[in-house]
Amino acid sequence: MSKDATIREIHHRVKNNLQTVAALLRLQSRRTTSPEAKAALGESVRRVGAIAMVHETLSMSVDERLDLDSLLDKVIPMVGDVAAAETQVTVRRAGQFGVVSAEIATPLVMVLTELVQNAIEHAFPQPQAGEVTVSAERSARWLDVVIADDGKGLPHGFSLERAEGLGLQIVRTLVDSELRGSLSLRRRKPRGTAAVLRVPLAHRR
Repeated sequence: MSKDATIREIHHRVKNNLQTVAALLRLQSRRTTSPEAKAALGESVRRVGAIAMVHETLSMSVDERLDLDSLLDKVIPMVGDVAAAETQVTVRRAGQFGVVSAEIATPLVMVLTELVQNAIEHAFPQPQAGEVTVSAERSARWLDVVIADDGKGLPHGFSLERAEGLGLQIVRTLVDSELRGSLSLRRRKPRGTAAVLRVPLAHRR
């Protein structure tokens, strides 16, 4: 019990430290005049905030596991709200993600928020409206997630392996090294894009 309480206290302190970092980044963003710098700092605030939410949830957990559905219901609207000021895109969740271990919680939340943000930014030319759906199917061994939009679709010649955007680079790194899963981006019919993520749940060390 003492060990569990210590772990929860560590998560609480990490959450507080990350919130301080986010506040400093917001302060820096307000002081800069470069639109590119403001955008980069804003994305950093979003990423740090998502990780802080994971640690906040783990600070209330008794077994280093968390309900991903309730956490994503907090994180995904945060991503959508940031984009709502500039777009007419709505974001919704479908299916059940279930309970996951702390080991995969942070990288999985990061990957999902990056893919949602990527869809909002690139799938819908302003002032086009649209929808991004985050759906999940889970078995004993796998968690399968699809982030689908009804936007303009992938550009011709697109390759996930050659994509140079920071968001997709972060996603590829986390999927390969932390989640040990697979990711593909596909064209939808009649329009839009689907990011298909598969994460193994069994036999993790």
